[in-house]
Amino acid sequence: MQPELLRDLLMRIEASEITWPPRKNVVVCAGVCRNWREIMKEIVKTPEMSCSLTFPISLKQPGPRNSLLQCYIKLNRSNQTYYLYLGLNQASNDDGKFLLAARKYLRPTCTDYIISLNGNDVLKGSSTYVGKLRSNFLRTLFTVYDAQPPNAGAKVTKSSSTMLINMKQVSPCVPAGNYPVAQISYELNVLGSRGPRRMRCVMDAIPASSIEPGGVAPTQTEFIHSKLDTFPSLLFFISKSTRSVSFRSRPLSEQKDEMLVLRNKSPRWHEQLQCWCLNFNGRVTVASVKKFQLVASPVNGVGEQEHENVILQFGKVGKDVFTMDYQYPI
Repeated sequence: MQPELLRDLLMRIEASEITWPPRKNVVVCAGVCRNWREIMKEIVKTPEMSCSLTFPISLKQPGPRNSLLQCYIKLNRSNQTYYLYLGLNQASNDDGKFLLAARKYLRPTCTDYIISLNGNDVLKGSSTYVGKLRSNFLRTLFTVYDAQPPNAGAKVTKSSSTMLINMKQVSPCVPAGNYPVAQISYELNVLGSRGPRRMRCVMDAIPASSIEPGGVAPTQTEFIHSKLDTFPSLLFFISKSTRSVSFRSRPLSEQKDEMLVLRNKSPRWHEQLQCWCLNFNGRVTVASVKKFQLVASPVNGVGEQEHENVILQFGKVGKDVFTMDYQYPI
C-alpha cells in the first residue's frame, strides 16, 4: 500500500473512533507493525489536544484544557486494591475502561500504594509498575513517586522498598526508580471535627507558569525502554530498538520556575441544608468529608478566574465507588 494512502486510511480510523470501546481499533492498528505504529504515534494527539486517552503514556500526559476527563474509582476491600476506570457512560459507573490499579501495603512507619497498569499484577517488580503513593504514619503527608523520570533533570530518591516488594526482586531491565513528582499535605480540620481538612499539593514536576496564558506543562511522549509487552486493557507498543524518553519541556531547574501549588477549594455553608457544600455538577451524590476540589493556590500568583477553575475533583457516589475527574495541567 502506498504510504500516502496508508496514512490517510489510519487518519480516518483515528478520527472516527474517538471514544472507548471503539477506540481500541486505533490501538490495534498501532500493533500491526513498526511502520503502522510510527504513523499512529504521529497521528494520535495528546489528551490535552484530543480530550481522549489512547495509549498508557496518555495517563502521564496533561489532560484537556477546557473540560474534565471523567473517571471513577472502585475499591476492592478483599485485596485492598483501588481500580481506576475511564467513565464511558455519563449516567452510570457500571461500565468503564480500566486505566490503573493501586494496592495498599502496610509498613511499620508508613503506607505504600503500588500503582500498576495491570490490575492483576500490582507489584513493584512488575513490568507494568508505574509508580507509588507513600503516606507517613499519621496519614497527613503523602508523596507521589514516578517509576521513570518526569523530566530530563529529575533525580531518583532512594527507598528501602526499591529492591524487594513481597520478596520479589525488581528486574534490572525494568527502570523502577523513585522520582518524587508531587507532595500532598493535610492540616487539621479547619471547621471542626466534622469539617473538611485543608489540603495542599506541591507538583514538583509541573511549573506554576503552566496555568498562565500560553503556559506549557511537561509532556512525556514515550516510556523509557523496558520489558513492556502488552497490557490487558490499554496496549502500548514500543520499538525493539532502545529509545530514550523524550519530553516537551525542560526540567524546572533550567526553567528557573516555581512549582505549581494546588489547594482544596473552600466549601460554602448551605443554610437550608445546614452543611458545607461544593458544586460537583452532579458528579458526587453521597455526602462525605473526604470529597474535595483542587484549584490553583494564590501563591502561584494567578488571577481570580484560575482560582475557581477546578483541576481535579474527587467524591463518593456509592459504596466503595468514587468519581475522580481531572484536566490540564495534570
